[in-house]
Amino acid sequence: MATNTASTATTRAADGDEGPGEPTLAALAFQDSGFDGQFLRVLDTIPTGGADVGEAFITARRIPDGDRDAWNAEWNALGERILADAEKSLAAGHRVSAREGFLRATTYFRISGVFMYAPPMDPRFVAANARQRDAFRRAVELMDHPFQQVTVPYEGTELDGYVATPPGPGPFPTLILVGGYDGTMEETYVAGGVAALRRGYAVLMMDGPGQGAALVERDLHFRHDWEAVVTAQVDWLVARPEVDASRIAAMGRSWGGHLAPRAATAEHRLAAVIADAPQYAPGASASLLLPEEYRADLDTGDADELLNSVVRAGMEQSPGLNFSVGRGMLTHGCATPVDYLRELRSFTLDGLADRIDCPVLLTTGQNDPRIVDAQSLFDALTAPKTMIEFTNAEGAGEHDEAGAAALFSQRAFDWLDTVLGR
Repeated sequence: MATNTASTATTRAADGDEGPGEPTLAALAFQDSGFDGQFLRVLDTIPTGGADVGEAFITARRIPDGDRDAWNAEWNALGERILADAEKSLAAGHRVSAREGFLRATTYFRISGVFMYAPPMDPRFVAANARQRDAFRRAVELMDHPFQQVTVPYEGTELDGYVATPPGPGPFPTLILVGGYDGTMEETYVAGGVAALRRGYAVLMMDGPGQGAALVERDLHFRHDWEAVVTAQVDWLVARPEVDASRIAAMGRSWGGHLAPRAATAEHRLAAVIADAPQYAPGASASLLLPEEYRADLDTGDADELLNSVVRAGMEQSPGLNFSVGRGMLTHGCATPVDYLRELRSFTLDGLADRIDCPVLLTTGQNDPRIVDAQSLFDALTAPKTMIEFTNAEGAGEHDEAGAAALFSQRAFDWLDTVLGR
């Protein structure tokens, strides 16, 4: 297993102390922060071929703030138009144009369903997942480097995925991409996979329980012991001749910023871990979704009917809360909001972080509300560790450094190259 002498000091990615009036990337196209954040997520894929500026902005300007039906309809319509154009290019023998179109359509189909995470599954949500998968697989058929659809054995069933390698014979250092709450393995290609392949890494992209096809088609839900997922992936990778088994790393982004380090607490064949939006004990704040006077009741189980009615009333008043709780209920397989809040509390690295024995990189965005306990995770780590804060001044202060994909890739992969001795 690779080791290094990475600094145990927290570092800032830029010098200076920015003031409260500095510009940020907020309100690019929407006043609704949820809509605008998801729009920035689309723009973040531009450097790796997942979107284009004009078609994304024009689509956003057709969508009224907060109108989730219009959001679905407009992004889906864009996906269909770009897909049709790609098919025309392919029919005429223009493979590169077709591949680029299929990749952009993948993003637009996926994002069309993002606000429909709630039980029971909306048929439009199911369709969005299927359409983005199918468009991506059309792109895969046209890739210039080796790219395979694969299945990995997992607890009596299997997980679908893709493995891609750069040109050449290998064996290659290999990166497992761990996605987030509402991502898909297809998204991870443009949110880490392309950058890794450009630098000579093989890449494993996979929907784990609670994500993409594993959720929609296999009815698998998130689990706190994510090492069960990553161990299955590592078992599969080490048997492949194109993989350098001594240099397998994991990179988790968004919710994956908790899942990837959790996996490393027990899966010690990982040579390095990157946690973008690192979260130490995200479940500890579950009770904060309740009014203060009801929080103690979450522990007793004596007032669940009341608590559920309180949360549902809050969901009716707050689109953000409605999205967060609905998405959580669906992806965790919970029947009620209170069931979800209780389930979420099992997601913690408290008492576990010191079991990680490989180098760890934590990356945070200055404005990201999800990284409130990133410093706690950094402090609890005893392995070689580095933390980088990306700032508003760099245009990189949002969740997952959205809008600064090239800068994130530069710093994250420079670190990974170093600790893996490349």
